[in-house]
Amino acid sequence: MEQTKWFKNRVFYQIWPRSFKDGDGDGMGDLHGVYEKLDYIKSLGCDGIWFSPLYPSPGADCGYDIADYMDIAQEFGGMEAFKKVLDGAHQRDMKVIMDLVVNHTSDEHDWFQKSRQRIDPYTDYYIWRPAKPNGKLPNNWDSLFEGKAWTYDEVRGEYYMHLFAIKQPDLNMDNPLVREEVKKILKFWLDLGVDGFREDVITFISKAEGLPNDYIMPASKGLNLYNHGPHIHEYLTEFKRDVLDNYDCVTLAEAPMVDPKTALTYIQEGPKQEIDMMIQFQTQCADSFLSDYYPMPFSLKKLKKAFTNWQTKLDGKGWNMLYLENHDHPRIISRYGSEKFWKESGKMLAVSYLFQKGTPFIYQGQEIGMLNWRPESPDMYEDVQTIWEYKNHATNKSDEKRLKRLWRSSRDSARTLVQWDNSPNAGFTTSETPWFHVNPNYVDINVAQQEEDPDSILNFYRKAVALRKKLSCVFDGNYIEYNKNSNKLYCYSRRNGRQKILVVCSFSDKPQRFTAPKDFHTDLARLELCNYPESDPKKLKPYEARVYLWR
Repeated sequence: MEQTKWFKNRVFYQIWPRSFKDGDGDGMGDLHGVYEKLDYIKSLGCDGIWFSPLYPSPGADCGYDIADYMDIAQEFGGMEAFKKVLDGAHQRDMKVIMDLVVNHTSDEHDWFQKSRQRIDPYTDYYIWRPAKPNGKLPNNWDSLFEGKAWTYDEVRGEYYMHLFAIKQPDLNMDNPLVREEVKKILKFWLDLGVDGFREDVITFISKAEGLPNDYIMPASKGLNLYNHGPHIHEYLTEFKRDVLDNYDCVTLAEAPMVDPKTALTYIQEGPKQEIDMMIQFQTQCADSFLSDYYPMPFSLKKLKKAFTNWQTKLDGKGWNMLYLENHDHPRIISRYGSEKFWKESGKMLAVSYLFQKGTPFIYQGQEIGMLNWRPESPDMYEDVQTIWEYKNHATNKSDEKRLKRLWRSSRDSARTLVQWDNSPNAGFTTSETPWFHVNPNYVDINVAQQEEDPDSILNFYRKAVALRKKLSCVFDGNYIEYNKNSNKLYCYSRRNGRQKILVVCSFSDKPQRFTAPKDFHTDLARLELCNYPESDPKKLKPYEARVYLWR
């Protein structure tokens, strides 16, 4: 089937369902709430939705531990509610992509229950190994969430591998029957009318032959032996050839520890392309070392290097996925911006990435400048990774310092309830007991308040997205970065044969001198977008952002 590239002209909105909007009053976000807000999402200029998992799940990892791939959890409204949302989105010319999580399942999935009992054909659906003769684990690999990557199962009498939580056993993708199951899942949702998939840690699905010990990685042992494993391209090509090529759909791969060169082995356009876009982590590491739990001072130079690397090395070869926030990282204003200059830095951060080449994604609450959550107790956290980190790392530090580490690093900062208005529980639910907490600042930061304020972050996002869609050079122009050595300013241009823009962003809480690049005379340009009512051509205010246009 001839594939179109409709995703290149879209702006997607990511929904973390349980915290988005509760439509039936039981305290859990659901598809009834999503249906209520479809027009709101459309009003942002977004014409695509990515749903984080909606499937039946015990909830050990907030839905990423799936118990049934071909159903919608009743807590979210079931399949009937999903079809209503899917139809409503399509009526509004909005595409819908699902989360595909096939590196692992829940340990409560029927496949695992049968595998642990050695019931054929499920016996080898998972990665099982006996203990070594000396009683040691099958290898020295680490789980990314909970200790070592192996847990003993009393029923089977063997260890099973789990690269994530203990209740998330890894599937054995080397088994052709497992790959056939994945194809059934893909086909089921595509036949239902879904427009594609975000593929969770898909680069982990092929493990090194023989599962050898890792003597290279000091932490996260095994990562270099299962990320981009020996059969990864073979399996992704198989899924594409047997299913995806028969549909006009999009695939978006989550790929930890990937650089542009490696990404192109998956996404380079042409006959061997396996995936349409990749979610890279490099732009999330400007204030940390590999993981949010190893914070470092924010470095604009590091962020700019990542932005420019992906813009230039993929240009003409592959298509970028653009994002600053999602469900797996703390809120971006609290990290790369300034809570003191909340409104200014929230708008500036929007400009910094929305005019790059690629398909932008906006995460729920990002468009109103939601901030990191700072609970009073570690017991208030829900996330399995956060709970493990608190119990097992930095235990020599004071309770206060350990809690502050969570404030800075926890994924739960991005998972608090969306702040719709200043009524109890931020208008998320009519229930007195929502499933999770709301950030106390909802009284001041909420959708209803910003709808009424023409100068709000929300209305700025609408302007920025509308401008992006109007400019042909954003879609197909080249990218050039200026002021590369500045640790205060991020400045880049986009240019095609018809028009050019200059994007200027200050990452400083102090005024900064600004001189436009030599071939950009700002007095001949139109200032299309700015986050201040007035601007000085030679000086930028704190966290000022500008987009100049020449025709």
